[in-house]
Amino acid sequence: MGRRSERLSKQGMLASDLNGEGDVIQVVSRAFDVLRCFEGHEARLGNLEISSRCGLPRSTVSRLTHTLTRMGQLVYLPRDQKYRIGPSAVAMSTSMTRGLQVRNLIRQRLEDVAEQLPGTVGFVIPDQFHLVYLEFARAANALGLHEGTGSRIAMATTAAGHAYTAALDEDVGNALLAEMQRELPEAAKLLRPRIEGNREFLKTHGYVVACGLWSPHINGLAVPMWSPQYQTFVVVTIGLLSAMFDEARLHKEVAPRLLDLSRAVGAILGNAEGDMFQARGADRFMPVSAPKKMIRAEDMNDLEAGARRPRPARSIRAGDGRR
Repeated sequence: MGRRSERLSKQGMLASDLNGEGDVIQVVSRAFDVLRCFEGHEARLGNLEISSRCGLPRSTVSRLTHTLTRMGQLVYLPRDQKYRIGPSAVAMSTSMTRGLQVRNLIRQRLEDVAEQLPGTVGFVIPDQFHLVYLEFARAANALGLHEGTGSRIAMATTAAGHAYTAALDEDVGNALLAEMQRELPEAAKLLRPRIEGNREFLKTHGYVVACGLWSPHINGLAVPMWSPQYQTFVVVTIGLLSAMFDEARLHKEVAPRLLDLSRAVGAILGNAEGDMFQARGADRFMPVSAPKKMIRAEDMNDLEAGARRPRPARSIRAGDGRR
């Protein structure tokens, strides 16, 4: 794969790339920004709503939605004068969610924890300044917790987001925080004073807690794991009612179970014949930690450099000072 294709395949990119200063094609980036506005298969949005959500001029959005409709990525609804996700986008997402046996095994492990703890247990991956639930399980009495597969949660206000940002190399995390400052200053203001403490706590204990950030009634705990295949950290996380689980109880009762869960999920992903999205097992997916210093490819930016770790399988554990 050529250098340009290789760079575009990497998980993290700086805003300078998205603003046309790098080799990213701006219109492609904007088209994906439009598609990100449709958080659910049933979402229906007009050009004005899309423009407001992604911060693009309405004329630009109109051209993009017209093109995406011609491609089948969106469908136009004349009666509503709105768009919804189209058949090509659905087909694409379906092709990316093969390997259901692996996902079922992961879900079973999440359900095992949900049977023991009255909360919502999830397995999430990053997407810009958010994370997306790939799998989840919920206790029957998990009041007030409504996340499900495909739900997006903010990095700045969730334990999963704080765990993900704490797991990044320091320069990579700082670059992400700088991008967040430009795009979502209120979110950056919430995350910035906590990131260094989260890093130190993760080094020592292997997990991160966040109490009352998303809601004063919800406390969360999360464990990050490195994915060699997708060149990013994924996270197992749980949200619980703060009235039932204060911070002391999170550390004492919840943390051991989430650490066990992360090891179980890592074993499933690492031992599976196929990875969780494709029916082929070319690149296996398991939790590992990364070396603190890495060899950088020429012309690689900070987020790209922090997203590549050619390490053997290893979980982030207490006492392991590497990220």
